[in-house]
Amino acid sequence: MMSTMKTIIAIAILTVSTLSAQEQIINPQIDWAGFQRDVIATGKIREQRRITEDQFLAMMKEPGTVVLDARTPFRFDQRHITGAVSLPFTEFSDASLAKVIPTKATRILIYCNNNFRNAPESMFGKRIEASLNVSTFTGLLQYGYSNVYELGPNLDVRTTKLPFSGTEVRPTTDLRSGILQK
Repeated sequence: MMSTMKTIIAIAILTVSTLSAQEQIINPQIDWAGFQRDVIATGKIREQRRITEDQFLAMMKEPGTVVLDARTPFRFDQRHITGAVSLPFTEFSDASLAKVIPTKATRILIYCNNNFRNAPESMFGKRIEASLNVSTFTGLLQYGYSNVYELGPNLDVRTTKLPFSGTEVRPTTDLRSGILQK
């Protein structure tokens, strides 16, 4: 009985000590509550901005549109949508975004690994709740970019209409023209 009481007291003391230590850790450059608020707010916008493969294909051809790939440079080099620019999510800052996106009103199209299947090296599946699209969409809106659209479906890289480039992509010859294409 006495041993149980000592254990309970020790756990209570450790819990209070841990809580006190956590309350004292202040970092003015991290705003967890603000992040949570932004995720909820952007979620409503994101649902309205998820687009089909055909919409993505048409929009990416329009002048002034930026197709942004926020994966690592290694994965980008393996396979990316032709014409996309690479800026890893971990490198997002006001300055880095301004280098690849001309204005805050520029239309930006995003995609990630979870939009594609049958490319296990370059487009491997991530946990669905950790999909890069979600972080990228939220991050862009947090940085003030207001014209963001996300590829919605999960597409087979072997049959999608979207063109790919990269070391993993085998060049093909257009049978009508005889021209080698990537």
